[in-house]
Amino acid sequence: MSKNEIDAVTTEFFSAFDNRGGKAADVDRISRLVLPSGVIVKTGPEFTVYTVDEFIEPRRQLLADGSLVEFSEWETSERTEIAGDIASRFSKYSKSGILDGRRFEGEGTKTIQFVRMSQGWRISAVAWYDEP
Repeated sequence: MSKNEIDAVTTEFFSAFDNRGGKAADVDRISRLVLPSGVIVKTGPEFTVYTVDEFIEPRRQLLADGSLVEFSEWETSERTEIAGDIASRFSKYSKSGILDGRRFEGEGTKTIQFVRMSQGWRISAVAWYDEP
């Protein structure tokens, strides 16, 4: 059951940024999935470490102000290891959208660390690398 629950949290994380078809992205979902003191890291081109709020706010604006439309990202493969109440997942993903009027596609790798709490699995850390 744990793997299925981690799969569901991961799917929900990726879908939080989806604004296809004019629907609003639900980036507030990130604060429900990631621990309040969780850390989110982008490795490049500029290495950046975010708190949950620092990560959410610029994405909320980008996905709502018309700069980034028809955006989605999805997991294409994964490897998950579970040891008791901790888990680690490596995900390959693809993404596509229209940024400032120009269609783009990309892919990358995310690593997501999970902890099991009384209310279920939550994310404690995320790091990602976008392929150039």
